Amino acid sequence: MTTLIGTAPRVVRPVHLAPAEVWFVCGSQHLYGSEALEQVADHARVVGGALNQSTSIPLEVVTKGVLTTPEEIRRLCREADSDPQCAGLILWMHTFSPSKMWTLGLSTLKKPFAHLHTQFDRELPWATLDMDYMNLNQSAHGDREAGFLHTRLRLERKVVVGHWSDPEVHERLGAWARAAWAWHDLQGARFARFGDNMRDVAVTEGDKVSAEVRFGFSVNAYPVGDLAERVNAASEGDVDALIQTYLQEYEVAPELRPGGERHASLRDGARIELGLRSLLEEGGFKGFTDNFQDLHGLKQLPGLATQRLMADGYGFGGEGDWKTAALVRAMKVMAQGLEGGTSFMEDYTYHLEPGNHQVLGAHMLEVCPSIAVDKPRLEVHPLGIGGKEDPVRLVFDSQRGRAINVSLIDLGNRFRFIVNEVEAVDHPELPNLPVARAVWECEPDFKTACAAWIHAGGAHHTGYSYAVTTEMIEDFAAIAGVELAVIDPETRLREFREGLRLNDLYYVLAQGLRA
Repeated sequence: MTTLIGTAPRVVRPVHLAPAEVWFVCGSQHLYGSEALEQVADHARVVGGALNQSTSIPLEVVTKGVLTTPEEIRRLCREADSDPQCAGLILWMHTFSPSKMWTLGLSTLKKPFAHLHTQFDRELPWATLDMDYMNLNQSAHGDREAGFLHTRLRLERKVVVGHWSDPEVHERLGAWARAAWAWHDLQGARFARFGDNMRDVAVTEGDKVSAEVRFGFSVNAYPVGDLAERVNAASEGDVDALIQTYLQEYEVAPELRPGGERHASLRDGARIELGLRSLLEEGGFKGFTDNFQDLHGLKQLPGLATQRLMADGYGFGGEGDWKTAALVRAMKVMAQGLEGGTSFMEDYTYHLEPGNHQVLGAHMLEVCPSIAVDKPRLEVHPLGIGGKEDPVRLVFDSQRGRAINVSLIDLGNRFRFIVNEVEAVDHPELPNLPVARAVWECEPDFKTACAAWIHAGGAHHTGYSYAVTTEMIEDFAAIAGVELAVIDPETRLREFREGLRLNDLYYVLAQGLRA
């Protein structure tokens, strides 16, 4: 479990996160006889057990034995699809497993899978090497036979190559497992929209039916009045108890503390959290959006409430941005147990000093305290928009170090992920900026990154994380069958733009290549 950086210890686990596991499956055939198959089964148990013990793989790895017939393969694929805990499969062909046996099973498999290309022994026994050994250890061509079928069926999968004990192999399988976990979590997930999108904004729009077909989550609107009813129903005792939590976890401004001249504002913020949390929990939602243009019945824009709910694993998108709410939720799941944090973010303003170009990321209020470098300060300040009372919010600087900024956009005929790798850096004091913030430098450089982002259509809202990696997003995009554009130290603008053009053509034709 992770804890909020700089706060009192607190369990942070995404709400409604059901148990999940991945299945380790070994392929062989009956050609080699029962004695060889017993050895294959023993080896599969050892490899599966090692993967299960790896600290790099966040899910339990369940060894499902050796499959040697089309009937066994079809049965296991059906079981995987129907098992509510199975998030995906890891396949390995210990010997030569004729891949036509796998055709019907893999043709119907809905769960994602990774292909582990390994062999049991790290080193060959050169002095004693004979044909019995060669026949038993045939993954060098058994996995190639499997790879042909996967390609022939045009199945998306991750291929991880190396000895099964190699830490790098564990890390790459771990990245895939996190992506599969996030995908598993989104299937049937519900997201609530309180109010519509911010008026006349294009990038926060999108096709919610297409999103449910592609990603498995649903988005529906709920009246702000329903939320206001929950807020007004919060008891004074519950408000008192929540304020004690605030006092323990944050540096609370004197005017907001009990007896302070603005303590009523904090009580209003606590009521909003209690009401919003109650509604989300009762509905089994995994994320939500709100909109400062639609706050009827609320005294404040939900700032503190949103920050704390994000810290508990809810996805969030500002101004009705439901795509980013789902993205943040997925990234929260991917980040489970890792150092750092994950938040809704917005590219807000620039520092354009020659030779020192930087981005200041922030939002009106809603940045998750999981990325804070120190104990957040709980303050109240005017908002200037929305026409409501001054909202309470957590104010802090973010951590430093490597991070990624991720956008999910709807291009009409498909969705696209855009990733920019960044480095969060030190910055001067910001005594007059009353919001949470991060300052970063873009890879490969500011001008290339911003131009590439704009060419790709990247939104100003993002999921920002110190824990999630580009590889995890790449694996998630592959599972979803969604385009990915990466802006990293190797990006060259001319090649990047050409790649976008080729993607336009590919995704027009791709559906015809699925058969």
